[in-house]
Amino acid sequence: MVNPVVEVKNIWKSYEVKRWGFKRSPFYALIDVSLSVFEGESIGILGESGCGKTTLGKIVLDLEKPDRGEVFWFGKSLKSLSKEEYKIFRPKIQAVFQDPYSSLNPRYKVSDILLEPYFINVEKDKEKGLEKAKEVLNLVGLRAEVLDKYPHALSGGERQRVALARALIVSPSLIVLDEPTSALDTTLASQILELLKEFKKNLNLSYILISHSLPVVLYLSDWIIVMYLGRIVEICKKEVFFKTQHHPYTLMLLNAYPDPFSPKALFLKKIKGEIASPLFRPTGCEFHPRCEEAEKICEKSTPQLSKREDHQYIACFKR
Repeated sequence: MVNPVVEVKNIWKSYEVKRWGFKRSPFYALIDVSLSVFEGESIGILGESGCGKTTLGKIVLDLEKPDRGEVFWFGKSLKSLSKEEYKIFRPKIQAVFQDPYSSLNPRYKVSDILLEPYFINVEKDKEKGLEKAKEVLNLVGLRAEVLDKYPHALSGGERQRVALARALIVSPSLIVLDEPTSALDTTLASQILELLKEFKKNLNLSYILISHSLPVVLYLSDWIIVMYLGRIVEICKKEVFFKTQHHPYTLMLLNAYPDPFSPKALFLKKIKGEIASPLFRPTGCEFHPRCEEAEKICEKSTPQLSKREDHQYIACFKR
């Protein structure tokens, strides 16, 4: 059986915050989260701000440690990796972050930005490194002259292309994309998405795409994962996304986007209520205060993810 590139099993993550000036209280950013990403596969994680999707991305990247649960890279638990194994696997999992203005060191030229990970993870050969840098710049649609420029001399779209080139220079297997287009205008965003789709096909890359934008997730992902207050409430294959019933929260997100062919396109259905604070979680199903279909059981018990259709899992008593 082929191992996933990345797998997380039953991940819990909490943080402590001060309340009333002195008392520290924990809140859970992730609750019992599991997912797998196989070679050449793209997973889109969708949800409002505060749902835990960025925290999950950091745990996949080993930038944060979970309280409970395990993270696996290529079938091996991070807890059991030796230093030598970690050094081999680490460059295979890369990231492109949301803000192209803050994710690049302003004091480094583009050549330094690209060569640093190459020297650390591949080899300390400047000539070969520069050749590889030119190769990945060409892949992302930038000329070699960019190597001598500082980030402030580049546009937002060019900076994000450099960030993507930095991830590609170590030949990764998976890239975590944390809102990679949210800081760009529509034209630049579409160009970056087209590049990512091309790399997925030609380089057999896997992605974990973190976004609050349903169209972006649908464009790039094979599977859509919907999160709410730290829990996964739905997992759905893209091919059946518009052919099946959904979790009430997923439906709410769908209704927030206009149908250009509908006469009611200008009158969007407003999303009810506000996402609750992780410090004051509702009992039972966390979504029930905003759900139009909620019943008594939803206030008392937490639904578990269960299979509803082929390629779909939903955590809801009503589905």
